[in-house]
Amino acid sequence: MDYGHSPSFGINIDPDAQDFASSLALAQQADRSGLDYFGVQDHPYQPGYLDVWTMLTYLLAKTDRISGVPDVIDLQLRPPTLVAKAAASLAAMAGGRVQLGVGGGASAQEVAAMGGVPRSGSDMVAFTDEAIQVIRRALRGGAVQLDTVHHQIAGYQAGPVPAEPIEVWVGSMGPKMLAVTGRSSDGWVCPLNLYVPPGEVAGRQALIDEAARTAGRDPREIRRIYNVLGAIGDHRGGRGLIGSAQTWIDSLTEWTVELGFDTFIFWPTTDPAGQLEIFANEVMPAVRANVDEARNA
Repeated sequence: MDYGHSPSFGINIDPDAQDFASSLALAQQADRSGLDYFGVQDHPYQPGYLDVWTMLTYLLAKTDRISGVPDVIDLQLRPPTLVAKAAASLAAMAGGRVQLGVGGGASAQEVAAMGGVPRSGSDMVAFTDEAIQVIRRALRGGAVQLDTVHHQIAGYQAGPVPAEPIEVWVGSMGPKMLAVTGRSSDGWVCPLNLYVPPGEVAGRQALIDEAARTAGRDPREIRRIYNVLGAIGDHRGGRGLIGSAQTWIDSLTEWTVELGFDTFIFWPTTDPAGQLEIFANEVMPAVRANVDEARNA
């Protein structure tokens, strides 16, 4: 299962309010090292976490070429028209260095705690599906109008229109949200490899592909992004992908050409700066070369 996209790579940046200096330094290191993305979690109900849009804006202002991605925005806490407005505005200010990760929200209880409307089950799925369609429509500019149980939008004039399209990637894990991903998104953000291990990926990819085809879409149009927790080197007892640089090279190559991923966001469990250096200098170039070799063969 290989959808043919060139491999790209990113790093998770923790939104820790107590150590933002380290987060900024890591984003700048990633920028210098040639990574494609940095991702920032959206958990605003955590009192020690910074707001994702504020943090992305600051980090993009302090970097030159790397793109920023919310990984992923909680749509139950942010109206979709404002999500599109924020993404388009940031892209205009940062030279287009923005992609958009969105999701239905991690916890209805936490949404309610912040004053949002808690949704779960089919209501959450329907709400999220509509919100994604509103965002994609708003990113194209012009009038946006919708009157449903979940959204009442009375002719919003959307803009600014990004000079380059902003892709909308959807974080999903269950069958219904995977179907939404297939019919409504530009990409699948697969949760951490702890939650969706490699052995469970193929079945989920198949659900996305089936939904895409049913909607008249080519599954190859949909990006596939994997959040990979772990550490490079001898870190016994750690969680996620643990092993040598060669272990990482072999794993990410296999996950590209056999599982269909094209983008890997690295979530280091220790020494982020040191791990990023190994990832950028040893893992990334070898994965690209190996994927090219496998495809040419």
